[in-house]
Amino acid sequence: MFANKDSFTMQAKTFYGLEDVLVQELKQLGASQIVKKNRAVEYLGDLGFLYKTNYSLRTALKILVPIYHFKAKNENTFEREINKIPWENYFFNSQSFAIDSTIYSDYFKHSQYIMLKMKDGIVDRFRKKFGKRPDIERYNPDIKFHLHISNQEVTISLDSSGDPLFKRGYRKSHFEAPINEVLAAGLLNLAGWDGKGNFLDPMCGSGTLLIEAAMIALQIPPQLHRNKFGFMNWKNFDLELFNKIKDTRINKITDFSGKIIGYDILDKAITSAKINIEAADLSEFIELKKQNFFTSQKDLFPLLIVFNPPYDERIPINTDNFYKQIGDTLKNNYKNTLSWFITSDIEAYKKIGLRPSRKIKIYNGKLECRFFQYEIYEGSKKNKIIS
Repeated sequence: MFANKDSFTMQAKTFYGLEDVLVQELKQLGASQIVKKNRAVEYLGDLGFLYKTNYSLRTALKILVPIYHFKAKNENTFEREINKIPWENYFFNSQSFAIDSTIYSDYFKHSQYIMLKMKDGIVDRFRKKFGKRPDIERYNPDIKFHLHISNQEVTISLDSSGDPLFKRGYRKSHFEAPINEVLAAGLLNLAGWDGKGNFLDPMCGSGTLLIEAAMIALQIPPQLHRNKFGFMNWKNFDLELFNKIKDTRINKITDFSGKIIGYDILDKAITSAKINIEAADLSEFIELKKQNFFTSQKDLFPLLIVFNPPYDERIPINTDNFYKQIGDTLKNNYKNTLSWFITSDIEAYKKIGLRPSRKIKIYNGKLECRFFQYEIYEGSKKNKIIS
């Protein structure tokens, strides 16, 4: 296994549309040899940098470390190569393991069977060398491997994160269709939120955008409330080094002089947001108010608005009228404001009645969405109603 000072390749996975944001995060942390890919960014670093990126990246879903690569066009070649890998270098036979996979190949069409062959190869090697096999644990393994096959290219990686990095540890209450934490942080970055000025989420739901906005403003590490990472079960885990990295990031936490405010029309949404905000220890920085956005008035300057409008399942809405009300409220009540919202309704901008200044294609999991920007200027042609 790689030594503490060795540099090696890592791959941070993210949502489609957030690759450039992740690249900028990595540059700010000091990554080298950065290569942008589809839904991922590769970079070079040592073990300490692996700890640093797991603890600090807001827009990474997980961080993989490739350990073996080969070509295979059939199951026999795949099995032969799997049997060559010194699995004992990466974990003990007393530990459990699991495998997840991403397979796009005309050569390997039965992903579960290929994963089974990999599991058998790992287990057989341990049994032959030590007379004892490691356990396979699906839900809470000590070690997690990732199998990626693209046509005949096979890459096997260690998952350094364990649980996905969107699991920040503060979500204690779930409201209908909460936005993913990584996606929320990415949207805030795309919207230009840097903790200067004031922030409003006028349809806050369970409060994810509010919490991520506060964490950015205060420079709080996104994994502050997380106690476990996959790399903690690796043979080369260095607790002293990890604690040093963590303390350095925590010492960068700063003050915030603006306001972060969340509105929602539903009592249960406000309650849910309050629980999560308290779990994140951010109650003193976030203000919640039961408020209908459509009857609200702007009272903070300057102000950035970012929100995730509810789906029809959450609140029964007439979609066309709902988006028209958003446009009318922004135009009439929020002049001189930059506003963004995400929606899976690709044609939503036609219903808003205002011309968007930007449209960004982004995926929320498998759901294709658009992130719309509206610059609302008093008396400007930019808010001219679409005829």
